[in-house]
Amino acid sequence: MKKNLTVLTAILITLFSIQAKAQDDDLDNQAKGYFGFLGGFSMPLGAYKSTNYNNNNAGFAQTGLMAGLDAAFYLHKNFGIGITFTYQDQGELTTNDDQNLANGYNNSFGKEQTTVTSVGRYQSVNLLAGPQYSFVRKKFTLDLRADAGVIKNFATPSLIVVFDYASNGETFNQFSSQSLAVAYGGSASLRYAFSDAWDVGFRINYVNTNDLKIENAGNPNTGGRFQTQLPVSVLQSTLSIMVKF
Repeated sequence: MKKNLTVLTAILITLFSIQAKAQDDDLDNQAKGYFGFLGGFSMPLGAYKSTNYNNNNAGFAQTGLMAGLDAAFYLHKNFGIGITFTYQDQGELTTNDDQNLANGYNNSFGKEQTTVTSVGRYQSVNLLAGPQYSFVRKKFTLDLRADAGVIKNFATPSLIVVFDYASNGETFNQFSSQSLAVAYGGSASLRYAFSDAWDVGFRINYVNTNDLKIENAGNPNTGGRFQTQLPVSVLQSTLSIMVKF
């Protein structure tokens, strides 16, 4: 009897130890909420970066700097909600871009001389949020997120197009856009815990919308370039630092 009790006690202690170890592993592999700062580069894709005069959606955007805030709040173990707010500058049209447009307008409308002057830069903010799942392995965390939200333009380059400048000075304008549009995207990030409270990481964001509006005045729209929408598609690569809670 005494021997049986000793064996039973040993089994219970072993099972308790295994259970405690499993609980510790679960805690080690459970993601913590965080708030952080990120910064890096925003690279235009597709029509947004195109410099093709014949593409009415071509944006002539350039790779630029971006910065923002990122946070995640976990609802159940490693599943939560993430939110990102970023500011990005996608540059301005170059002298070559202006000349490219001028040559195109000249040919489209059969003019003897056309000049294009661009003013301003692409400047916008994104606010995106969505479900996030995090895979935790020791000091490393892989975050995967699907996003939806809005893009708000502060400005886009405006264009002043002047035909036959030496004679009648016929002009039209493409105005700077401050429109708001629904956007969607996704992100993946890899974080490293250099302390119990702080992570550093590398993140890739993809953001897309087709609904930013462009307004014009004076454009005859008879076969030449006439832009009324600005599709925005960017891939952002960032470094980040996060505090966990």
